[in-house]
Amino acid sequence: MKRLNKFACMIVAATMLAGCAAQKSTEVLALKGMDAVGSSFTKYLTSEYKTISNNEHYEEKDYADGIHFARKGIASAHGDVVMPEVLDDWNLSNTNLIELTEARAALVDVLEAGTRELAPEKSAMAQARFDCWVETQEEDWNNQDPAGCKSQFYALLQELQALIPEPAPVVVPVPVAEVEPEVVPLEQAMFIVFFDWDKSDITSGASDVLDAVVAEVSRRQDVNNVVITGYTDTSGSKTYNYKLSQKRAQAIVDGLNARGIPTTMIRQDAKGESDMLVQTADNIRESANRRGQISLE
Repeated sequence: MKRLNKFACMIVAATMLAGCAAQKSTEVLALKGMDAVGSSFTKYLTSEYKTISNNEHYEEKDYADGIHFARKGIASAHGDVVMPEVLDDWNLSNTNLIELTEARAALVDVLEAGTRELAPEKSAMAQARFDCWVETQEEDWNNQDPAGCKSQFYALLQELQALIPEPAPVVVPVPVAEVEPEVVPLEQAMFIVFFDWDKSDITSGASDVLDAVVAEVSRRQDVNNVVITGYTDTSGSKTYNYKLSQKRAQAIVDGLNARGIPTTMIRQDAKGESDMLVQTADNIRESANRRGQISLE
């Protein structure tokens, strides 16, 4: 996985590696003890990420990926919509990247079409198997079905695709009955955008989250406001971090504006390094705290 925290542990001696793993295992432990809130989908997804995180950390001794999936599980446990893995973050062959890109697009299509509500458990399993496929494929480019995750993913995807009603042909003026997905309570419709260290740019993964926000707003009739709050980790001064959190909130506002959400519908706030998702000491770089949260009112 092309992430700095993984290679930071790999380049030091064995004793330092153990120390790095022990220091960071707090997130894995934190997820193990969390009770998930939010929709049925986010609760099932939290359970899936607990399993992946524990396996990577305790069985495979892959501490960096264990921490990564623990962070996704923590966000999901808070009721936030967590998207499938962004492939740019992984070291994959061109052949694997092509297939995984098509698979991810198909998965996002069914999730956004309503399977999170129609079949929350299978949707969570499909996302978890996709993430597992990505992680294990990076470790062995030539393996046709690493850990069996790929075949399990495709089987689940096929079941989810079967739940999506086919649109009526344009030439036939007969309305087609559609299955209305269950609408989650407004206070549970929460989303989270992560930022790189000292950055306020919208990444490709963050762009997927903004697309999900727009889709959710467009299919609801009870949304009056979109509330955006920017946060930082504790590295740097509090004054600087407050200004950076303002920039992150504004970047989300601009992204939603570009997607058709008017400024008059948006309220934004900035918290700087307060209200951390993962508690740390001062001057600590923590990717889970470099975020923007989006809720609906």
